[in-house]
Amino acid sequence: MDLLTLLLENKIENNLCFPSAIQSSWLAEGVLQLLPQRSSKPTDTLIISAGIHGNETAPVEILIRLLSQLAQGKLPLQHHLLLIFGNLPAMRAGQRYIDRDLNRMFGGRYQNFPLGSESNRAMALESVIRQFCNEPAVMASTRHRHLDLHTAIRGSCHEQFALLPYQAREYAADFLQWLEDSDLDALVFHNTAGGTFSHFTSEHFNMDSCTLEIGKALPFGQNDLARFSNITVALQDLIAGWPPNKRAKPALKRYRVVDAIIKQHDSFQLNIPENTKNFTELPEGFDIARQQNQSWKIKSPANFILFPNAQVAVGLRAGLLLEKLT
Repeated sequence: MDLLTLLLENKIENNLCFPSAIQSSWLAEGVLQLLPQRSSKPTDTLIISAGIHGNETAPVEILIRLLSQLAQGKLPLQHHLLLIFGNLPAMRAGQRYIDRDLNRMFGGRYQNFPLGSESNRAMALESVIRQFCNEPAVMASTRHRHLDLHTAIRGSCHEQFALLPYQAREYAADFLQWLEDSDLDALVFHNTAGGTFSHFTSEHFNMDSCTLEIGKALPFGQNDLARFSNITVALQDLIAGWPPNKRAKPALKRYRVVDAIIKQHDSFQLNIPENTKNFTELPEGFDIARQQNQSWKIKSPANFILFPNAQVAVGLRAGLLLEKLT
């Protein structure tokens, strides 16, 4: 039985062994801690998560591939590693979430939601991160990084991009360089705090964190993993402590969030076609969205739309307006 099937059937814990050079322990369902027993180089800490949205399957399949390579001894482990398969019930159901969007609940925000599958999982994952970060070996690490892997609902003018959480401190130059070397197409810098998993680790543990959007959301078995080879190789290099490949794509584009379109009423309307791609540029003065007593118009320099979705629940984000940085 393959590892993905074992994961989805909750049988993976008892059917996975690692080389003697790796100390493994399951900290919670779908959360695996791997520590190198010996290391001749400085050791960092790395968290890689996938499946926070259950229908975003390519990242889960990539994580399974990395896990298999580690277990078979084909990929050496240089750093303290935490692998997280996020929303397992939603993965098994083939849904984005069961009750509510898990990636809006971190930083204690789960307390603002009714008790349910996702609120319980957010609370559990926060507890696991604290436990992991209190490991003496992890605390002694010089670098702490968290990569939360996702795929987008819709097409995109930039197929692969990273969203960096808002932080008052400077973004680490070596982390930005790693993102560039990973052959991403764009970076997006948030302008406010949020309830995402990557914002939680950045804010509470000073990690170099980001949400990686690596392609389009498809069901399990329908992903062409060759399309994600740049991300897979970059993650392998990071786990093993190998030097990264140099960038092969054109120059990385950078954007900054200027405004969020929040759906606050059932009268909400988003005035763009449903197939509008992420990073589409919209004309000055365009009436992009409106609801009772409120409207949004495109105003330079925030001419680009990201994650437009009129079908979100009341109180959630229906889109982000971006400016392109030079």
